[in-house]
Amino acid sequence: VAVQCREAQLVVTVHRDLFGNGRLVSAAELSLGPAACGHSRLDPARNTVTFSAGLHECGSTVQVTPDSLIYRTLLTYEPGPGSNPVIVRSNPAVIPIECHYPRRDNVSSGAIRPTWAPFKAALAARQQLLFSLRLMNEDWSAERAFSGFRLGDVLNLQAEVGTQSHVPLRLFVDSCVATLSPGAEASPHYAIIDFNGCLVDGRSDATSSAFVTPRPRQDVLRFQIDAFRFAGDPRNLIYITCHLKVTPAEQSPDALNKACSFSKARNAWAPVEGTRDICGCCEAGSC
Repeated sequence: VAVQCREAQLVVTVHRDLFGNGRLVSAAELSLGPAACGHSRLDPARNTVTFSAGLHECGSTVQVTPDSLIYRTLLTYEPGPGSNPVIVRSNPAVIPIECHYPRRDNVSSGAIRPTWAPFKAALAARQQLLFSLRLMNEDWSAERAFSGFRLGDVLNLQAEVGTQSHVPLRLFVDSCVATLSPGAEASPHYAIIDFNGCLVDGRSDATSSAFVTPRPRQDVLRFQIDAFRFAGDPRNLIYITCHLKVTPAEQSPDALNKACSFSKARNAWAPVEGTRDICGCCEAGSC
């Protein structure tokens, strides 16, 4: 699924081999947003279905943050009944889609005063940090192509920040929450990382969840969690929402800026870097 965030609309292009198994989905089984908007173009040669909609159309929602306008919608796949109604060979799917637009920009008359330094260029490197959180393959060499898991599998998650020309930075994962619908406040929810960098899922029985040490770089942090599902709920699509932050690389980790895992062998918390005392608040649950 490819998304283009344009000035006043979003364009979603879906390959009909949606699950990568060679079985092509029907364009009629795909819809955009809560309003279930239909596709605008079908390309038989490329086997793609394209949706074009205004940012406020098809039931999309908008969130205003201090720095961004975030438009959210959903691409829904609802398979039709097959020739034999007794069995099904495909599950429904819901794919969240977001478009982010900066709220602040600069317009300058610098074109007629060429001796001025463009204001936007002067601030770009200082203000913009590009955070990412990705599911990785087993050896961490690339992003995982398939996001399906079975109970007993291990999820490799890599948090990263693009520092560009910024001063050296150290990345931390402040919190991570698993939910059955988008958003960290949804219910039910399960805390994976809490208390400013404590991987609390590793404290549970029969789990090996932990941060990976050492880091490959200061602006990258890796962690592994054992696959799970919510008890008593048949849904198998889980959303993980994490809060990432950075500090100057030269700043020593502390109780508010840390990455701590629980070691069952030692029955103690240990940090990826820094002194052990910074993890003391993880057990108390208040940092």
